[in-house]
Amino acid sequence: MQFYAIEFPLAGLGPDAVEAALLASGAQSITFLDAGDEPVLEPQVGEMRLWHDTVVRALFDAGSDAAGNLGRLAASLGPHITRSARIQRVEDRAWERVWLKDWKSMRFGQRLWVCPTSAPSPGEPDAIVVRLDPGLAFGTGTHPTTALCLEALDGLDLVGKAMLDYGCGSGILGVAALKLGAASALAVDLDPQALSACGENARRNGVAARLSTCSPGAPLPPCDCVVANILASTLLELQPALAAACKPGGDLLLSGVLSSQAGAVAGAYAPEFDLLRTMHRDDWCCLQARRRAPLPAAGAL
Repeated sequence: MQFYAIEFPLAGLGPDAVEAALLASGAQSITFLDAGDEPVLEPQVGEMRLWHDTVVRALFDAGSDAAGNLGRLAASLGPHITRSARIQRVEDRAWERVWLKDWKSMRFGQRLWVCPTSAPSPGEPDAIVVRLDPGLAFGTGTHPTTALCLEALDGLDLVGKAMLDYGCGSGILGVAALKLGAASALAVDLDPQALSACGENARRNGVAARLSTCSPGAPLPPCDCVVANILASTLLELQPALAAACKPGGDLLLSGVLSSQAGAVAGAYAPEFDLLRTMHRDDWCCLQARRRAPLPAAGAL
């Protein structure tokens, strides 16, 4: 299918109003882009935090009237749109190949590899391979928070153990744990697309029979390894639930934490957990802890 793009600065316009106007004009897709180099490090759950210099790029069917669509946008959003907008032809490509061309096999720790489905297996006899392609849900191993969790999982003894992946995204961490020998994994996410992607990635890797999914709010069974790669604020809110889900002697991995937030997160879990190490990459870190056995009741022998 052939497309053209209409691109213009967001400026002072509201993103919801822009999205509505573009959809009403027949846009097939809408993307908000950073025109500068301004990081958005930690948006809140459900928040779409944009940049100060945001560009809107919308794709339209090449058979539609570009001038007419631009005129409708100007009528909805203001006449300045016609002065600032650019109309560009979009080259027809095999887009699945475009987004895969820079997606390479990566090793995490000593044994664990994450590879595109079309890539050859690593030439290492002890390689443990997770097959994954980028999709709708977060988590391919390229982000520092995911990479830190994968490296930590590679160093754990997971054989025969039960694992909880809270905020599973693509399911990469649960699938990796199962490939590393875990007996079972429970993947939790509030996004139905994430749960669907998680199930599909488990099937692709031959571990679907040992992975189950659920939404937040469902009871969490006691697990030997609990991993949560989400936001620091959410890790603080979930401390009672995540702590209760981790068996005494069990391992806890907390990621999605900026280095400046590590002290607050570690302090919140300190009453039940011993912090073993803090791993850093770029501005991010992953906390690895172990749950202490409960103290014997007073007067117990």
